[in-house]
Amino acid sequence: MAFPKMLRVEQKFDAPRVDDIPEEVQRQLESLSLGETVQAGQTVAISAGSRGIANIAVIIKAAADHFKSLGAIPIIVPAMGSHGGGTAEGQRGIIESYGITEEFTGAEIRSSMETVIVDKTPHGIPVHFDKNAFECDHVLVCGRIKPHTGFVGEIESGLHKMMLIGLGKHAGAKIYHRAIEDFSFLEIIRAVADVVLDKCSVIGGLAIVENAYDETGQLAAVAPGDFFEREKELLVTAKSWMPRLPFEKIDLLVVDEIGKNISGSGMDTNVIGRKFRDHSGTERDSVNCKRIFVRGLTEETHGNACGLGLAEFTNARTAVAVDQVSTRINCLTGGHPTAGAIPVSLETDGDVIEAALQTVGLAEPEDTKIVHISDTLHLREVLVSEVYLSQVEDRDDLTILDGPNEMEFDSDSNLIPVSAAGAAVAAH
Repeated sequence: MAFPKMLRVEQKFDAPRVDDIPEEVQRQLESLSLGETVQAGQTVAISAGSRGIANIAVIIKAAADHFKSLGAIPIIVPAMGSHGGGTAEGQRGIIESYGITEEFTGAEIRSSMETVIVDKTPHGIPVHFDKNAFECDHVLVCGRIKPHTGFVGEIESGLHKMMLIGLGKHAGAKIYHRAIEDFSFLEIIRAVADVVLDKCSVIGGLAIVENAYDETGQLAAVAPGDFFEREKELLVTAKSWMPRLPFEKIDLLVVDEIGKNISGSGMDTNVIGRKFRDHSGTERDSVNCKRIFVRGLTEETHGNACGLGLAEFTNARTAVAVDQVSTRINCLTGGHPTAGAIPVSLETDGDVIEAALQTVGLAEPEDTKIVHISDTLHLREVLVSEVYLSQVEDRDDLTILDGPNEMEFDSDSNLIPVSAAGAAVAAH
């Protein structure tokens, strides 16, 4: 089968960036005047999640340093629902793989799956909260604000979700996801947050917003009473800064890697256009990919292949790399069992592409619309098939870096990753 030639294209996004992260964390936390509440010798739990947030170790260390400057004792608490296989050791391992270690931060890490039921919501739902965090004198909720991969509303993924799912651990995440089947996401998230803010000594939040290049774009300290209104504002900003695919209509999207460090859904459904339906775009999505081929899992996801079920195709090496236990736990806890399904798998990437192109319609294979990306966080450079050439040339936000060239495969008939091929172009 003749495959289309590919263009290497650079996308240009508006991208504000925080250059001195420790200084900005210090400045933001100082704005809350925490020294008026935190006393010397008191403990402050700082939440650390499982997402691959840019500069997260530096951000957590800066927060810990701020509390040390007040004479307090910072305690880092993994806050990631059921991730890490739903074990304390697994969750500690995840944050340590991001550089959040006791040696780097100078703060103790306390990891446990044990929770305290602090109260019930008006719906009768028990509110779980991490036992280690609850036993501290104060809690700082640290999290990234971004569109959720499955829910739409004024609040999606951020400080509220960290209080609900992250610090609720496996027990809380499981019951809240079940509750969301009967009540709206916003209703549950607000009800749980109200209890947490009232009962769990939350002293403030540290919100992170990233730009389209996976860089820290904004840091914002938030007082507990301002969580809802401030998070609404920051979500608007986060949506406007999100990276995106270069075209709305795609026959085959090739994704080098998916993983929990990339997105809660492995690959961001806001980017791939499958937020509302697993295997097709809807009128509410901004992009429509007929087929998706996932080529691999990130090292940081530790075999958790949640989101692989959103794709129609994968290769044999990805299928065997799936940790069935951690994937199953995560998908069942999140109420999305189909996200852990194994797509059609073939031995090599060449085999997959040949099979996939037979399912996208009447266009000849060499004329199909293919977009090849590293992952849904890193979309500065992408590969697009030659059929898009005229559209690329008509747009100011797209620049051709190389090509058109034949699709690049290694000696085993597997595609060269976007990042590896890009490094070769840059060196040349």
